[in-house]
Amino acid sequence: MIRVVLVDDHPLLRAGVAAVLATFPDLDVVGATGRPDDVATLVADTAADVVLLDLHLGRQDGGELIPSLVGSARVLVFTASGTDVAITRALAAGATGFLLKDASPDELAAAVRAVAAGTAVFSHVVADRLLDRARRPDETLTPREGEVLELLGVGASNRVIADRLFLSESTVKTHLARVFAKLGVETRAAAVAEATRRGVIGLR
Repeated sequence: MIRVVLVDDHPLLRAGVAAVLATFPDLDVVGATGRPDDVATLVADTAADVVLLDLHLGRQDGGELIPSLVGSARVLVFTASGTDVAITRALAAGATGFLLKDASPDELAAAVRAVAAGTAVFSHVVADRLLDRARRPDETLTPREGEVLELLGVGASNRVIADRLFLSESTVKTHLARVFAKLGVETRAAAVAEATRRGVIGLR
């Protein structure tokens, strides 16, 4: 029996996913919460094998929870959309899989089983993005460049970006120059627009 904890801030969705997983005899939903502060304790108390984690938990990025969970359970990100930055960050933090919420019940169950066994699982869209990035390494943003671009997307100045990421302003300018080159743009607004179009970042 695979023990699963659901983490999503929408109660109706938690109930729906729990009902879907309950139709599979080898899967047992042992806990569910929408509160980020409760996740680590819930996983420990239930001895969960897999955490099904949404990245959008109100104002908090669910991806921030991943490093504290991977020592206790496997993490399968289960979210509505996946930008390149979100995918990269989740995998770097230790997630075993990344599945979008348009998955069928059978796909979801199969992904939970695979992740419990330690096998990496990705939605077709996510897998295609990873493959595309591998084919075009010169156009792929580094994790730090992605962070800079995300802050740029919410209107942060170079100074604010530097302060948030503990960088110098000159380093931020260097990152931005590389981002512009990889995206084939010349302005901040164009960089945000192109990155959003490509699915590199998402507008908040």
